[in-house]
Order: sequence, then C-alpha cells, then structure tokens
Amino acid sequence: MSQPWADPRVIRSILADCQTWAVVGLSTNTDRAAYRVARFLQERGKRIVPVHPRAETVHGERGYASLSEIPFPVDCVDVFVRSELAGAIADEAVAIGAKAVWFQLGVVDEDAFHRTTRAGLAMVMDRCPAIEWPRHGPSTD
Repeated sequence: MSQPWADPRVIRSILADCQTWAVVGLSTNTDRAAYRVARFLQERGKRIVPVHPRAETVHGERGYASLSEIPFPVDCVDVFVRSELAGAIADEAVAIGAKAVWFQLGVVDEDAFHRTTRAGLAMVMDRCPAIEWPRHGPSTD
C-alpha cells in the first residue's frame, strides 16, 4: 500500500469506534472546515471537543486551549492545522492516551505517522471524516 495512512480498515475502525473527538483548530468561525466537520460528526452521535487557543464553546461543547487541558478521555484527535504544526499535536495525542489521530485533507507528516503508529495509535492522514463516512462509516440502519 503506497499510503498506509489511508487504509480503509483503519478509517472504518476509527469512524465506528471513536466516540469522543477532540477537534484541534475548531473555533466559532463558521467559514472554516473544522466547524462544518465537527457539526457533521456531532450529527452522527459523536461527542466533539473544541481545541483552540481561545478555548471557545462550539456547537454547545466547551472548548479547551490544548489537548492536555481536557479532563476526560479522548478517543480521536482530529487535526485541522498546517502540516508543519501537526506532528507536535500527534505527539500530544499520544501523551494524553488517545486511541487515534486523524489529519485532515492536506495535512501530512510522515514522521508523525510513524511515531504515532509505533506508539500504538491508529492514524489517518490527508482525509476528511465527512468525505470518508459514506464509504467507510458505520451503517445508519
């Protein structure tokens, strides 16, 4: 497989099994993809946790300035930041005991992928859960 970070089995597993999603880069800016994707996940029964320096409440969920400030377990860390910043967030996801990391479209850091998967987390890069859901998400019946 040329892109191990796009494995359909891993995508399917994360979409089905991860219930609490920390969305890094999520703010009240309705023009941003993070805002729409977080709403999409929420509409499918996932709990979203905004992570942004302003720690804003978004979609009715309290925000936190960093992953380490979240006082409960997180299943998946969904990353909406530039590739050069994403690796450090993947490392934080490992540190807080997340089960999975998801880098959004255009976000790629192969070194972070290898570090994260070596630490035992599932990881997807350069994909969007809202796009992958129709193909790999849990059935809605």
